[in-house]
Amino acid sequence: MVRKLYTRPRAGAPQRSPAKADRLGSFRGANLWLSLALVFATFAVYARVAQFSFVNYDDPDYAKAITVTRAFTSTEAANWFPITRLSHSLDVLLFGMDAGWHHLTSVAIHAVAAVLLFLFLLAATGTRGPSAFVAFVFALHPLHVESVAWVAERKDVLCAFFWFLALWAYVRRKPWLVLAAFLLGLMSKPMIVTLPFVLLLLDFWPLKRGLRVREKLPLFALAAAGAAVTYFVQHAAGAVKPVGAPAITNALLSYVWYIGKTLWPAGLACFYPYPAGIPLWQAILAAAVLAAVTAAVLRAFPTRPYLAVGWFWFLGTLVPVIGLVQVGAQAHADRYMYVPMVGLAVMAAWGTCDLMRSRPRILAPLAAAVCLACAVASWVQTGYWQNSGALFSHALEVTDGNYIAEHNLGSYLMDQHGQLESAVAHLRRAVELRPDSGPVHSDLGSALAKSPGGLAEAIAELQTAVRLLPDSPIPRENLAHALVDAAQQHYQSGMSLAHAGRATEATAEFSEALRLDPSLAEAHNNLGVVLSQIPGRGSEAIAHFREALRLRPDYEDARYNLNLALHANPVR
Repeated sequence: MVRKLYTRPRAGAPQRSPAKADRLGSFRGANLWLSLALVFATFAVYARVAQFSFVNYDDPDYAKAITVTRAFTSTEAANWFPITRLSHSLDVLLFGMDAGWHHLTSVAIHAVAAVLLFLFLLAATGTRGPSAFVAFVFALHPLHVESVAWVAERKDVLCAFFWFLALWAYVRRKPWLVLAAFLLGLMSKPMIVTLPFVLLLLDFWPLKRGLRVREKLPLFALAAAGAAVTYFVQHAAGAVKPVGAPAITNALLSYVWYIGKTLWPAGLACFYPYPAGIPLWQAILAAAVLAAVTAAVLRAFPTRPYLAVGWFWFLGTLVPVIGLVQVGAQAHADRYMYVPMVGLAVMAAWGTCDLMRSRPRILAPLAAAVCLACAVASWVQTGYWQNSGALFSHALEVTDGNYIAEHNLGSYLMDQHGQLESAVAHLRRAVELRPDSGPVHSDLGSALAKSPGGLAEAIAELQTAVRLLPDSPIPRENLAHALVDAAQQHYQSGMSLAHAGRATEATAEFSEALRLDPSLAEAHNNLGVVLSQIPGRGSEAIAHFREALRLRPDYEDARYNLNLALHANPVR
């Protein structure tokens, strides 16, 4: 029997000659080695995260074990992503709170996502070199460090994993797998709502199937449902801000900023403060740049369709997080480029191949140099995520007016031996930058309460925090502890004054202790003692002895003092 080597391609599939198909078949081993190289390179860059700790920025909200029911009903952190929550819960069940294993799980998912991206592009285009380059850039670019090295951003790597799985399934004509991957992606991070739009782009290039909208209607329906759920959850949590002119101008500048950081990823930080104001000319210039590029790629579409597909991939996938619907206080974020950067990488990869068609030998060394530069920069950037101190210290070095960095660095230093003074300084700066932030006032109050002579100011800060966060138990608990501590200080001062025979001053100290903590039975008793030594104040002393006994019925000293006071001040 003669074995059939080639089959007729299905309608709409990329047309390949038998010779080309044979070349691809012979390179299956190379595809395997490239996939393994992607995994190896990813772990080589990120391996040291195994020694990293959790950071105090969102990690405590995610790295915890919860039930399946809770995962599907929780809207903590103003989001609904049950798959992500279950992923964190599984880590806790398997590894406990060993942060290194949580980090390595994210690295592993990132590596697999890079392999899926490579396989998708290879299946869609039939070109190995550009496909591998895009995948390596995805795996190694410094803008992606935040998504991989931050445990709380597990949702990013999970979302990308399902995203690229759906794209591969779409090229391989597995509609059930596309739908399943999309649904799981929506439950990992709702940014995947733009996937149907990306599939439409792929219909133009490289698949050349023609626009197919009807088959994607179920995906658009799921995307609409996912977007609605996300909006309502975030709106209910108060995370959504009204759209206005500042949001539009910031969105325009952010698009250009993302392009710039892709090309030159220096000065990266975990948080970029929202600008106080953006000059109109900057917004106009950014809009002109975006319009010019859009016009250029559309003009080149007949001969270089990958430029338009890559460009609209970049523009479109950023829409949910570009700030037109502002969620959070950041102007932009490295993690938002996790999937959108693929569009720019596609433009660069296939565009460079076209430009260097006459000198193909340069392509491999050039691609290797770019990937090596990305790996080195990512290695350095990863180091900043080793703990909260390194992370936020670096953020303060590369940004201005960063209240998040000041706050979290201060909170971190507050728990480090010998760093209390520095912690208070950073928290004071955070209050200056964001005076309406209850958590900042709360942490400053807690730090001041631990500082010598800082209790009075601590109480004022905690009272402000309670006013700003009326439903939060933490500031109230901290305020209660601070009031008790301050009352004890005044009580001890009163005792010293009383032993020194300074009854009037002791009275003032005991009275202040009771103002701060009316339940302090010892202060009532000893205030009664000093009042009984002041002519004409015996009745007040009796009242305090009685209150001490009401608070502590077995308080024998107060009972003895009450009897003495009653004998000295008989009722007439």
